[in-house]
Amino acid sequence: MSRKKKPLPLLEKITITDVAAEGKALAKVNDLVVFVPYVVPGDVVDLQVKRKKNKYAEAVAVKFHEYSSRRAVPFCQHYGVCGGCKWQCLAYEDQIKYKQKQVTDNLTRIGKIELPEISPILGSEKTEFYRNKLEFTFSDKRWLTEEEVKADVQYDQMNAVGFHIPGAFDKVLAIEKCWLQDDISNQIRNAIRDYAYEHNYAFYNIRNHEGVLRNLMIRTSSTGELMVLLQVRVSCDKDLDQTKELLAYVADKFPQITSLLYVVNNKQNDTINDLDVEVFKGNDHIFEEMEGLRFKVGPKSFYQTNSEQAYNLYKVARDFAGLTGEELVYDLYTGTGTIANFVSRRAKKVIGIEYVPEAIEDAKVNSAINGIDNTLFYAGDMKDMLTQDFINEHGRPDVIITDPPRAGMHTDVIDVILFAEPRRIVYVSCNPATQARDLQLLDAKYKVMAVQPVDMFPHTHHVENVVLLEKK
Repeated sequence: MSRKKKPLPLLEKITITDVAAEGKALAKVNDLVVFVPYVVPGDVVDLQVKRKKNKYAEAVAVKFHEYSSRRAVPFCQHYGVCGGCKWQCLAYEDQIKYKQKQVTDNLTRIGKIELPEISPILGSEKTEFYRNKLEFTFSDKRWLTEEEVKADVQYDQMNAVGFHIPGAFDKVLAIEKCWLQDDISNQIRNAIRDYAYEHNYAFYNIRNHEGVLRNLMIRTSSTGELMVLLQVRVSCDKDLDQTKELLAYVADKFPQITSLLYVVNNKQNDTINDLDVEVFKGNDHIFEEMEGLRFKVGPKSFYQTNSEQAYNLYKVARDFAGLTGEELVYDLYTGTGTIANFVSRRAKKVIGIEYVPEAIEDAKVNSAINGIDNTLFYAGDMKDMLTQDFINEHGRPDVIITDPPRAGMHTDVIDVILFAEPRRIVYVSCNPATQARDLQLLDAKYKVMAVQPVDMFPHTHHVENVVLLEKK
C-alpha cells in the first residue's frame, strides 16, 4: 500500500511582512518562510499551504481578515489569472520602494562589494498603457476561470486569443482588455478574434500542431506608427486564402496600421528569426524616435518595450559614460544599436557587438538614417567576438557599455573586459542578481562609483539598474 500524503496545513491569521522575488510576498510562521502571491505587506490572511519544504513553503491566501493600508485596488479584469502585473494590488509608490530594496539587497548580499549610496529609483510616469509591444497567442484550448468552471456551463466557444496561463503551456486565457499597451491593441486583437469566430477559423493546437491562427504581435511607436504581424500555420491554399481575407479585413477596419505583415510558420515553435516575413500592406518596419534620432524597428528587432523610460535609462547610461568626444566606446549586447547611436555624438568612435545578425543590420541602418558615421557593428556570440585579438585589432576602449540579457555576462566576456582595462564601465542590467555576481568579478580591478535603478515595468517585480564602475 502506498503511504497517504500528509495534508498540507491551513495557517490562520498570518500577517504578510515583506516582498519577495518573482512578485510574491512573504510571511514568517515560526521558522518557516512562506511565499504568497497577490498579497501585500500588512495584509492579515489565512494561508493554504500548497507546497512545503523544510524551511519554506508556498501558499495562497484563502481568507482576508485585515487589508493593508498599502493595498491598491487592481484595475484589470484579468488580474490574478493571466499571471502578469502581479503588483497591481500594491500602491505604485510602494512598488518602487521595494524595487529599490531589491537592487540594494542584491548588490550587497550577492555582490558583497563596496558600494556608494544608491540613487533613488526613477519611477515611470506612465503606469498603464506603457508598453510598445505585445504578443498574443491563439489556442483552441481556452482556459476557464474558477468562476466559469463553478458555473458548470457548456461553452460553445473554446477558442481563445490572449496570454498563456502560467504552468499550462497549452492553455490560453481569453483577454478582453489588457492595460499594458495603447487601447488600439485591444481593438485590433478583439476585432481579429470576432472575425475568426464568425468565419470559423481554426485556432492553433500546440499539442497536435494543427490550426491556422498561431500568434499576433502588435507594436506601437512614439511616432504614431503601428505594426501588426499575424503568425499562421498554412497546410493548403485555403489556409493562405483565409489568412489574406482576414488581413484584408484588418487593413480596411484599421487604416492607421502602417505595417501589416504575416509570417507562415509550420514549425513546432513560435520563433520567427529564421522565417521570411511577408508584407501585406504598408512598410516592413516602423520608426521610433528619441532625442531627434530615428530608429528603424522591424518585426524581428529588439527595442526596449517602454519607450519613454528607455529614454531615461539611456540618458543615465550616457551620463555615467562621461563622454567628451575623444573616447573609443564598446557597446556590448548592442541589439539594434540604440545605445551605440544614442551616445555616438559624444564619442570619437563606437563599436557595437550583438549575436543576432538581423539586429546588427538594423543597427547599421539606424546609423545611416541618422547620418552617424563613427559607428561599427559586428555580429557574433559575445564570448567568441570579444576576445583579446579583437581588442588588439580595434583598440582598447576608453569606455565599455554593456547591457546583457537576464543571465548576465559570460565569464569569458568579463575576463576580456578586465584585459581591456577601460577607464569606465557602464553596466545596464534587467536582473540585479546576475549583475551583482558580475560586479563581484569586476571588483578585481574596478570600483562601483554610482548606482541608478530605473523602473521600466510598473506592476511587475522587474527592475532595471545602471551601475558606473571606474578603474581602481
